[in-house]
Amino acid sequence: MATKGTILVTGGTGYIGSHTTVELIQAGYKVVSLDNLSNSSINVLEGIEAITGIRPTFYEVDCNDEQAIEAVFAKHPDIQGVIHFAASKAVGESVQKPLLYYRNNLLSLIVLLEAMQRHGTKGIVFSSSCTVYGQPEILPVTEDAPIQVALSPYGNTKQINEEILRDAVYAGASYKVIRLRYFNPIGAHPSALIGELPLGAPQNLIPYLTQTAAGIRQELSVFGDDYNTPDGSCIRDYISVVDLAKAHVLAVERILDEAKGSEALETFNIGTGRGVSVLELIRTFEAATGVKVPYKIVGRREGDIVQVWANPERANKVLGWQAQESLADTLRSAWAWQVRLGEREK
Repeated sequence: MATKGTILVTGGTGYIGSHTTVELIQAGYKVVSLDNLSNSSINVLEGIEAITGIRPTFYEVDCNDEQAIEAVFAKHPDIQGVIHFAASKAVGESVQKPLLYYRNNLLSLIVLLEAMQRHGTKGIVFSSSCTVYGQPEILPVTEDAPIQVALSPYGNTKQINEEILRDAVYAGASYKVIRLRYFNPIGAHPSALIGELPLGAPQNLIPYLTQTAAGIRQELSVFGDDYNTPDGSCIRDYISVVDLAKAHVLAVERILDEAKGSEALETFNIGTGRGVSVLELIRTFEAATGVKVPYKIVGRREGDIVQVWANPERANKVLGWQAQESLADTLRSAWAWQVRLGEREK
């Protein structure tokens, strides 16, 4: 099968990186995958190969390593685009280790952009976050909403990286940029061959929820039920990781296809457009799987945004992307992945 071109995926064995690699391969792209394996497992490549029949070319490389990145570009002169996921991403840890986050998340992007400029790469899709909006005054939030002061060094690195990309384009960079602002990715591939694989105690809600449902954790903590929301718990826009991965494929196509006439710098919200509370999410999981989740209400958590959900109209119209998976199906996929992990460990 003739490929559409070669895409470099950094953080390629991570949660979103692995699902995007699957969608790229299935769409006809060749993937070169990079990861330093600091927060992921090389075994993910087996899952990707089991789903697609193709094992992506993989290098254990840190994106801060200029010589290693240069060697990858030199070895693969056919790289046409980059999707940049590689980053440290735990909000709490970033507060404790800010310099680590600034080094990892800022330097890696700069090293990549310099290599892209040298090698004439056509464009980059950047993994950004709805954290750049803080607590928006108007919901649902559009891409034109003001950027708020970041609540953590992690959130600040996303903002600064967005500014680096903007300034590089303004200065006449030879590549195009699409910034995707994700809302809350959840779930797993429907095959249950890849999914979210947190090392240690999960930082994200869904792995903690599924581990609690599986009996690995005693109970799930719900941080606050006294917010100004219908049931008092925080509201988020939960999006299927497979739907999110497909948005990256469309973004790559938009950058590579001259006929699509993409601008030098574009930004898209990637969310469902529907806000779901934490308590509603727990109820939906229980109804979808038939499995009970023990939980307790605890005090509010510092830095939590009360409610945020996307206006995804720009992505719908311009990218031709739409969230397809229902919340129940996405939660069922997360549970199937958790069950499979449990069987693997026996």
